[in-house]
Amino acid sequence: MRQRSKGSAQSKPSSRTETSNSEDTVVLVAKRSKYVILALFVLVAYGTWSVYQHQFLNLPKPLGAEEVGKRGFSEHEAIKHVKALTQLGPHPVGSDALDHALQYVLQATETIKEKAHWEVDVELDLFHAKSGANLMVGGLFKGKTLVYSDLNHIVLRISPKYASEATENAILVSSHIDTVFSAEGAGDCSSCVAVMLELARGVSQWAHGFKSAVIFLFNTGEEEGLNGAHSFITQHPWSDTVTMAIDLEAMGVGGKSGIFQAGPQPWAIENFALAAKYPSGQIVAQDVFKSGAIKSATDFQVYQELAGLSGLDFAYADNTAVYHTKNDKLKLLKPGSLQHLGENMLAFLLKVATSAHLPKGKATDSRGKSGQDTAIYFDILGAYMVVFRQRFARMLYNSVILQSILIWTTSLFMGGYSAMVSLALSSLSLILMWICAIGFSLLVAFVLPLVSSSPIPFVSSPWLVVGLFGAPAVLGAFTGQHVGYLILVKYLTKTFSRRNVNLPFVVQDDLAKLDAERWLFKAGLMQWFVLLIVGNFYKIGSSYLALVWLASPAFAYGLLEATLSPARLPKPLKTVTLLIGLSVPFLLSSGIIVHLVATLIGSAVRLERNPGSNPEWLGNVIIAVLIAAIACLTLVYLLSYIHISGAKVPLITVTCILFGISLTMVQLGVVPPFTEDTARAVNVVHVVDMGGANDKKQEPVSRISLFSTTPGNLIKEVEQIGEGFVCGTDEPLDFVTFSVKYGCWSDKNANIGWHELDIPLIHVENDTKGDNRVTHVSIDTKVSTRWTLGINTDEIEDFHLKGAGGPEELVPIGDKSNADGWHIIQFSGGKKAPRKFSLTLFWANNHTHKSQKKDSNTEQPLLKLRTDVDRITSPTETVLKKLPQWCSLFGKSTSPLTLAFLSSLSIDF
Repeated sequence: MRQRSKGSAQSKPSSRTETSNSEDTVVLVAKRSKYVILALFVLVAYGTWSVYQHQFLNLPKPLGAEEVGKRGFSEHEAIKHVKALTQLGPHPVGSDALDHALQYVLQATETIKEKAHWEVDVELDLFHAKSGANLMVGGLFKGKTLVYSDLNHIVLRISPKYASEATENAILVSSHIDTVFSAEGAGDCSSCVAVMLELARGVSQWAHGFKSAVIFLFNTGEEEGLNGAHSFITQHPWSDTVTMAIDLEAMGVGGKSGIFQAGPQPWAIENFALAAKYPSGQIVAQDVFKSGAIKSATDFQVYQELAGLSGLDFAYADNTAVYHTKNDKLKLLKPGSLQHLGENMLAFLLKVATSAHLPKGKATDSRGKSGQDTAIYFDILGAYMVVFRQRFARMLYNSVILQSILIWTTSLFMGGYSAMVSLALSSLSLILMWICAIGFSLLVAFVLPLVSSSPIPFVSSPWLVVGLFGAPAVLGAFTGQHVGYLILVKYLTKTFSRRNVNLPFVVQDDLAKLDAERWLFKAGLMQWFVLLIVGNFYKIGSSYLALVWLASPAFAYGLLEATLSPARLPKPLKTVTLLIGLSVPFLLSSGIIVHLVATLIGSAVRLERNPGSNPEWLGNVIIAVLIAAIACLTLVYLLSYIHISGAKVPLITVTCILFGISLTMVQLGVVPPFTEDTARAVNVVHVVDMGGANDKKQEPVSRISLFSTTPGNLIKEVEQIGEGFVCGTDEPLDFVTFSVKYGCWSDKNANIGWHELDIPLIHVENDTKGDNRVTHVSIDTKVSTRWTLGINTDEIEDFHLKGAGGPEELVPIGDKSNADGWHIIQFSGGKKAPRKFSLTLFWANNHTHKSQKKDSNTEQPLLKLRTDVDRITSPTETVLKKLPQWCSLFGKSTSPLTLAFLSSLSIDF
């Protein structure tokens, strides 16, 4: 047998053949230089960071008013609005600060109206929304009815003065002025309001050439359950003219505002891709958001499901750990953030508002389903956006899948039994790779809470996860793949010994190593091939990534390496194959991966929706599994090059050192888990608990409650606060919308700061028993215009709610969803919202007092009520002053304010 030299041993496996007259002598060395592998890893790391830098961190220069003129967008002008709104401090619904914020926005819009182009009509409406109820059941709304009253919005409509038909075909741009009680809201969403004001100023100079009106909705009540958007859609007369909705949101502070929801009609995203100067948007984010992995909702859900509108949903997502905390502040808003969104939005509005082809009619049916050919979209380095439709994607994916099946079938047919066994063994290496990568990372996830002061010590320094989880994941992936490689080499050595009996054993062994390397590379193709099939079947938008990670390496391999002939001896894989094959996949996905991991790490601050209900290691496990999966998916091709190189020992050494340094830094507290700018979410609530029914005379029990949505105990915090706090699981608290199973409590001075007249009343007016039992209950929330009522659906079949003394029905009779045996009414309103209500309960015909806790004999109440008061009592103030700087109050629609009253009505009232 004769074989020519196959390259230098410095960069790739080499084979050399010497022949003589008497017999053939073959000398083959299968070895790749460790320096080549080192260079490849450095290239991957540097390239990944460079892509992320350009795609998510590269912001435009902020522009001044003089630079942009009357018709452009100026961040310098927009930032003035952010400063004015944040100086008001937190401005939740019902607060004086929100009234001041509304007045500021109103004055700004009046100025826009005064300075508009003379051929442009600017209409301004200070809209007062009457009471209403959001009965949507999708996502976070399952088992809930969101009731609101006395909300004020500012609505601005800009249209050409001499084209009245434009007002019948409007584009809605929406965001919210209100914040949660714990944040001044620089990101969420004063930045959005500021962008809208500056956009409206620019649009007012362009609109004389528009074919559609642009409506800017500055709503309130979003933080309490999307109530502003709901009241506009259901009550405002202009809502019927809206044909497209654009929502601006934030789940962090600043950075690039990217599209994370689009559609269902593809027209908006297609035109955005054509118009935007700095396009930013990923369907991967849309898939993650709609999967429910992120427990949140935006006004866009109302516009899609309730109004049947299509459009775009933007969000700032930089530094997500500050979301709804004190650190959502102006100083963390990166320069260029507003300029990026503003220029993109202005260009987009100018394009679509002048178009005669704006889609009309509902994009979804009454169930929120769409029959449209939806769009798949992603940006490249924040400079270009690719958009194609699902129908085309399916054709493309099916074509690639069929071609792959044909190639694999032909290859296995020509390779025979040996090829099929080799494929099976290479697939085994994939399985072992995943098992070891996840196993090594999970081991760290369980160890971290034992050696660290916080079970999630990487929140303030996300780069720590590279050493804590990334290094073990890479080491595990390589270990598992190498075990599979050794098994495959053993089998292939036997195969070559049978086929080539005249070759020396050393040569047969080296040929087996070369062939095993090629099979491991092809196993990576098989992995992405399976993912493409699954994604195509379930119509997952981000399946384009599976296509890229399959097609690009397959093309490079087919161009430079492939042969279907089993008679040819294996050649060494070329380094250029890896470079060509992985350049496009890393370009399109590495930035997204880093951004996704950073977002998940920031979200760990609010991981515990029910404090104490999950083990401390849960957050680590989620991040560990994600990083292990990323390592297995993206490094499968690169790792296949290491097994015949001298890089095995350096790889093991480097990963172990990196992990050791990271773990040591965590154990010694060199890097704190939280800082003043990246705070732990800790809530301080003065709780007054009435326990049983109000009709029975019972003394209230009051205490100061401390709990955290961030995993970990509160011992360190309590030591610094003092004030007699005791921590544990002995006194769980039911806050109706969530429960605190682990928390801290103190009764020091807890009997002051509140009055018995503030305690809400639940009173049974009359009870008609029988087969169709009906009970009328009156509820008086006293000083509270923000309250939550839980209705036991194991006992109550239906109910309706109305304001006391009025005919208006807030929650009508009808089908209502439930969650865990409860239907929750969340009410929020302004200062003039009603405080007295009439509740009519219709009992289930077969009710038999089924409501008992599964883990005890305690019977669940019929009704449970929590009323919230935005008041800081003197004992609460003392605790807040002593709260460590690395802690922050955390606000959301389901959490209590700083003073909460708890009442209930038992079943046997």
